[in-house]
Amino acid sequence: MGKRKSYIDKDGEATELDEAWFHDAKPIDAFPDAARTLRPGRPPLPESEKKQRVTIYLDRDVVERLKQDGKGWQTRANAKLRKALGLGG
Repeated sequence: MGKRKSYIDKDGEATELDEAWFHDAKPIDAFPDAARTLRPGRPPLPESEKKQRVTIYLDRDVVERLKQDGKGWQTRANAKLRKALGLGG
């Protein structure tokens, strides 16, 4: 295997990718460690820290009050329940 062309110029800037680069490119899945690092979003939580999806019926005024402060109302509801149940907050 010959020497690969550098796509970094003398000033340290990336140069335009050419047909040869795309021809030799491999999918991210070919590099599992890098794939885990580079995937967008949050890393998966350990099973013990994952939330559990439930269906619960609440009074309308309770839901309205929780939603009053905007996004994140479910997280705030969870924190309030934890505090009320003495589970810490």
